[in-house]
Amino acid sequence: GDIIRGKDMFKRNKHDNIEKGLREVFKKIYEGLKNNGAREHYKEVKNGNYIKLREDWWTANRDQVWKAITCEAPENAYIIKRRIDGGDIENLILTHPKCGHDTDPPVVDYIPHRLRWMSEWSEY
Repeated sequence: GDIIRGKDMFKRNKHDNIEKGLREVFKKIYEGLKNNGAREHYKEVKNGNYIKLREDWWTANRDQVWKAITCEAPENAYIIKRRIDGGDIENLILTHPKCGHDTDPPVVDYIPHRLRWMSEWSEY
């Protein structure tokens, strides 16, 4: 969600094709808005990022993105965590069938990026 919403903390360079592509997509969405109130609400003057539009698009479509990501997951998908030293498998966790395809998407994209990193890296 951070990439779509324009909040990914990964340092980008001027040639980042993903961000350029997203700006073009959201520019087209903005230009396709017929309602003047909506156009005014989503008007973007800073760098053509359309941050408000991206936020609202993500809120409206995150469940569909989740379904698209998980639709081809095998029925019994596993998460495997390996030890840092490369040894044998330390944990083997069975996830929901098809990686939770029929469940709500995880809410981690609403946790600030820095806190997610701390949580992810502190597991090891």
